Amino acid sequence: MNRRNFLLSLSAGLALAPAAGWALDNAGASRLIDTLVKDINGVIESGKGETAMFREFERIFARYSDTSYIAAYAMGVEARRASNSQKKAFSKAFQGYISRKYGRRFREFIGGRLEVTGVKKVKKWYEVDTVAYLQGQAPFKVTFLVSDRSGQDRFFNMYIEGVNLLLTERTEIGAIIDRNKGDIDKTIAQLKTLG
Repeated sequence: MNRRNFLLSLSAGLALAPAAGWALDNAGASRLIDTLVKDINGVIESGKGETAMFREFERIFARYSDTSYIAAYAMGVEARRASNSQKKAFSKAFQGYISRKYGRRFREFIGGRLEVTGVKKVKKWYEVDTVAYLQGQAPFKVTFLVSDRSGQDRFFNMYIEGVNLLLTERTEIGAIIDRNKGDIDKTIAQLKTLG
């Protein structure tokens, strides 16, 4: 398990919604990460089968991430010509795809941990810096970006040692769209089978 795989695997649980009433500030953004990690670890340690774990990771992704933003960003320029129903269907298919794609690696994180090391406001969002400790690897930096632009405090991106999750997914989804010759409906159908 390398650091890039950790980035991609953790993205299955893109999660950072607070309990109702939390205001987005330094302390709240830090608590979001703690909540995310607790939920992911709970699934990892549950002993559930792979299919049940995927459902849980998809639930976490849907609950905590700014799904519409992440999916639209991953869709790239094609999002401009997609209908509202296509955008909604793409977002749902992307959510399942990302959960299956990276959920398989979560069992490898048993015994690992993330520790929040700092929080700072940047423009209209917060950067939450953490250090990831995985068994048998040197610690490495993970930065989460948290915003309330959707009306709730949500995670919308993350970096692992400078690798940008949104750009990584945009490249990979762009390749799928290209293989489907720009056909959004075919891409949606394919995303439902991938991961």
